[in-house]
Amino acid sequence: MGVTLVEVLIASVILMIVVLGAAAFRYNAALGARKADLHIAAARTALLLSEAWLAAPEPNAFDPTSLSDAPGLLITPAAQGPPAPAGSVSLGKYAIFAQDLNCFATLSWGYDLAALPMRALNIVVAWQPQDATATEYQSGYKLFRLTTYALD
Repeated sequence: MGVTLVEVLIASVILMIVVLGAAAFRYNAALGARKADLHIAAARTALLLSEAWLAAPEPNAFDPTSLSDAPGLLITPAAQGPPAPAGSVSLGKYAIFAQDLNCFATLSWGYDLAALPMRALNIVVAWQPQDATATEYQSGYKLFRLTTYALD
């Protein structure tokens, strides 16, 4: 009642398939968690910009580079950034370097005819999901859009 070589080989192949499947599952789970972390960091960045912009005494003169005083955060003007919503007035494009994410933001404002007399403050944050340390904006980045309203 011994085990034949064929049975051992079949068992080995089945075991190898199970181990490779488990490894692929773990890899994809870790990759998905990293993508979610980047998305959350981009959303937090947009929220930080939104709250600071709402608190600014003059919305048209808001300068997000003043937020660079926070530890682990550097905001600089950028030549390129994500596109602003159509019909809005651009406040500027910025490169944002944080501890776990390098991203690019475009700030713009406009009036929503359905929400007058409120001004729509638009923030679009873009990041590269495969390389969170990218230092130049390129089209095709993931986008997170946030619009908030302020009394004019």
